[in-house]
Amino acid sequence: MKRQESALLPVPYFHIVFTLPRRLGDLALYNKSALYGLLMRVSAEVLQTIAGDKKYFGGRIGFVSVLHTWSQTLEHHPHVHMVVAGGALCDKGTAWRASKPNFFLPTRVLAALFRRRFLEEVAKLREAGALSFRGKVAGLIDDEAWEKLVRDLRARPWVVYAKPPFGGPAQVLRYLSRYTHRVAISNRRLQSFDGRIVAFTVRASAATNQHKILRLELDDFIERFLLHLLPRGFTRIRSYGFLAGRYREANLQLIRALLGAPRPEAASEADEREDRHCPECGHGVLQPGADVAPHAAPSLRPIRKSLIASTGPPRSPVAGLDVLTLARAAA
Repeated sequence: MKRQESALLPVPYFHIVFTLPRRLGDLALYNKSALYGLLMRVSAEVLQTIAGDKKYFGGRIGFVSVLHTWSQTLEHHPHVHMVVAGGALCDKGTAWRASKPNFFLPTRVLAALFRRRFLEEVAKLREAGALSFRGKVAGLIDDEAWEKLVRDLRARPWVVYAKPPFGGPAQVLRYLSRYTHRVAISNRRLQSFDGRIVAFTVRASAATNQHKILRLELDDFIERFLLHLLPRGFTRIRSYGFLAGRYREANLQLIRALLGAPRPEAASEADEREDRHCPECGHGVLQPGADVAPHAAPSLRPIRKSLIASTGPPRSPVAGLDVLTLARAAA
């Protein structure tokens, strides 16, 4: 926590999300390394390009990108969350240009460039023979089918949206220490398992924070969970701009000097241990365990329709029920 806190600046922080269209998400299932990597690279490039335009900041911004691949119902939904400092280093590092308190960059401009650049880059991958066309996307190996898909994607608006700014450095810190290391589903969302059906909570409305209960057969639940296993060695949390590379600390010191802000205390060994607190309970300390062998790739067969229960409040989770227990039951 202290180490993360030392990288925060006394400025507003913004939360921006880039989402891959569903049909490209289908293609990404069979090309995870290539298209997840492309999603992170292009979204970062787009954000930096627009911010670098003198119409907006005309400088270098800093942000952390986090790849998520799931929806609330555990279906495949690749998107990138970005935590962005509200301002930019300008004039060759001699000035800091602050953002407006409640506005960072126009999302329509970001979405238009994101659509153009992603389609350009994915076309290059296809031309180089670097994509696999199997299962539900097997037909896209045909040139005519591919061109039709590209035309359809160009004609549709892509989703880039900005969430309300974080309430301050403390809220940013909570996000980075918990949300960044979240997996597809936390154990606290699991409600019950009767040996055949898994019940878990899904958010019915983000605005009202209401929840429903989703019930899946065990095999379907495990299959959905396995969709979100990342390729070995894939880095899902990446830093960009003035937060990237070996000049990160020097950049932060420079920005604090421009802002007239004090330098935070260095993290101690005790703070390093605090960094390993469990992101779920916040109390236990994570310790290295055994290496886990990679799972076999999911079959990607069509997922059967699920049953949604009433909108009544969910019950408390069953003690001891976790994803590992369910996986053992399915074995």
